[in-house]
Amino acid sequence: MGGGAVALNAAPPQRDAAGTADVIPRPHRRVALFGECMLELQGQAFGTLRQGYGGDTLNTAVYLARCGAGAGIRVHYATALGDDALSSGLLQRWAADGLDLSLVRRIPGRLPGLYLIDVDAHGERSFSYWRDTSAAKAYFEAGCEEAPTPLEQRQAEWDALYLSGISLAILPPAGRERLFALMQALRGRGAAVVFDNNYRPRLWPDAAEARRCYARAFERASLALVTADDHQALLGLGDLNEAVAAAQALPVPEIAIKRGAAATLVRAAGGDWQQAPTVAVPQVVDTTAAGDAFAAGYLSRRLAGATALDSAVFGNRLAARVIQHRGALIAPVLMADLLD
Repeated sequence: MGGGAVALNAAPPQRDAAGTADVIPRPHRRVALFGECMLELQGQAFGTLRQGYGGDTLNTAVYLARCGAGAGIRVHYATALGDDALSSGLLQRWAADGLDLSLVRRIPGRLPGLYLIDVDAHGERSFSYWRDTSAAKAYFEAGCEEAPTPLEQRQAEWDALYLSGISLAILPPAGRERLFALMQALRGRGAAVVFDNNYRPRLWPDAAEARRCYARAFERASLALVTADDHQALLGLGDLNEAVAAAQALPVPEIAIKRGAAATLVRAAGGDWQQAPTVAVPQVVDTTAAGDAFAAGYLSRRLAGATALDSAVFGNRLAARVIQHRGALIAPVLMADLLD
C-alpha cells in the first residue's frame, strides 16, 4: 500500500453534499493491541517492594480504554499468560480496567514475566528483568504454529492494530513473521496500523537485527509514534536532531515525534509538520508509562476523528498527568478531569 494513503481511515473518505472530502476520518471502534504485560516489583532490592503489573502495550490499552470509552472505542488486548494464579489475577484486573480479553491465550506451564523497577529522586527509572520464558513470547507458538491465533483468526474485526518495538523484540523469528503478515493484511484493507518505536537494546541480539525489524514495521504502519531518543539509540546517531530528521523521513503517512519536554512534532498524511506543546509540571515523580499514556491519549482522540494536532495536544496533557504520580497506571480519579 502506497505511502500516500489516508492514515487512520478504515473506509474511503466520506463526502458532504457538495462532494468535498471530509477531513475527519470515520471513527474507529474496535482496536486490538498486542504485547506483553509483566509482574512489577517497585522499590529497592532487599527493601520494601510494592507489587503491581505493567507493560508498554498494556499501559496503552488501559489508558485507551479509559479515554476512548466516551467515543465507544472497544479495546482488545492480545497476549499470552500461564495457567497459574498470578496469571488469573492479572486477567481479573485487566477486565476491571475495561479490556476485552478474548484474544488472550493461556499456556499451561508458562508464567508471566517479572521486572524490578527502581526510581531515583528525579523520577528516572532503572529496570531488572526476568522474562526469558515469559508466556507472551509464545503467543504465536505453543501448539498453534500452523493454526491461527485469536488475533489472526479475527483480523477482519479490527479497525486498528497497535504494537510496539517491544512487541516485536519479545517474539522469536517465526512469531515475528506472523505479526508482520498481520500488519500487512490489515494495512492492505485500510485498517489503521500503529507502531510505537519503544526500543530496548537488551531485548535484541544486536542493533542491526533491530534496525531490520523496525524498518519492516515502519513500512507496514499507517501511523508511527516515535520517541526521538529511542530512534537515536536504534540508529546509533550522535545527535538528537539527526534522529528527529530521520524520523521525519520515515515512509509512514502519519507520524508523531516525541521529544521529551520539547514540543511534539506531528504530521498527518499529506499535511505539514505541526508542533503540539508539552505541559510543564510542578514535579516529575515517575516517568514510567509517559510514552504509553501519550499513545493512548493520541489514539483515543485520533481514532474518534480529531485532528492529529489536537490528538497530540491531548496525548501530552495525559502524559503530563501520569508523570506526576508513581506507577505505570495511575488511579482513574487522578485523570477524571481530563476526560470531562
